[in-house]
Amino acid sequence: MPAATTKHDLIEVTDKEFAKLDKLIDTIDAEFALQLDEDDTSIKDVIGHRAHWIELFLGWYHDGMAGKEVYFPAKGYKWSELKRYNSELRKQQAQLSWADAVALLRTNHEKIRQFMAAHSDKELYGGPMKGANNDWTPGRWAEAAGPSHYRSAAKYLRARIRAAKS
Repeated sequence: MPAATTKHDLIEVTDKEFAKLDKLIDTIDAEFALQLDEDDTSIKDVIGHRAHWIELFLGWYHDGMAGKEVYFPAKGYKWSELKRYNSELRKQQAQLSWADAVALLRTNHEKIRQFMAAHSDKELYGGPMKGANNDWTPGRWAEAAGPSHYRSAAKYLRARIRAAKS
């Protein structure tokens, strides 16, 4: 469920959730970050995934505003094919180091924050995002790509840390 309905709230929840995730990231060393779980996913994969989805959202927004076709979630994929898409993404990001994945997330966090800061309440919440073919506003999409993803990544990191301690 979305937490934000205004630009101020969106920025606030984004900063809050990123700070929690970033604090957890600082406790993870590269060796642990690369260890695979039972689904063959690493902490590095999760962080790289979150960074990538920020890029996807920004691309969707800019394509929609430019009047281009917007591919959800990506060209050649349907929402029902996210497992396949995410598996392909892990392969594409396989050579990404832990440090690079963290740097990419931090860079893309700044990009989504700049996006939020550059848009008004009306631009973020005044109507559906162009090209999305649904009722979600740009602000709602930004929340899904940013703070919602940060929250789920932090939950995953905490679970992996707990499991490693047991």
